Amino acid sequence: MTIEIPKDARKEAIASIERYFQENMEEKIGNIAAGALLGFFLEEIGPLVYNQGVADVQERLQARIMEVDIEVHEDPFTYWRKYERAAKGRAK
Repeated sequence: MTIEIPKDARKEAIASIERYFQENMEEKIGNIAAGALLGFFLEEIGPLVYNQGVADVQERLQARIMEVDIEVHEDPFTYWRKYERAAKGRAK
């Protein structure tokens, strides 16, 4: 699976890589090399990050699904209870 990012995001990522090299490394990196490095990271490490994101979403969704029964639960056989309550209220 290839991870694609929008053109604008790619430009910003390349600029960020160039800045990182300029401020933290002993040598600069050019635009083409930064683009190649970004491509490498997207292909090599991107799927790991993507898969972790999917796993995190699955975990959250499963937690929400486990709560659905609490949120939408309705007690069965309640028809007669409302009449019993009304009768008790009249008896007082």
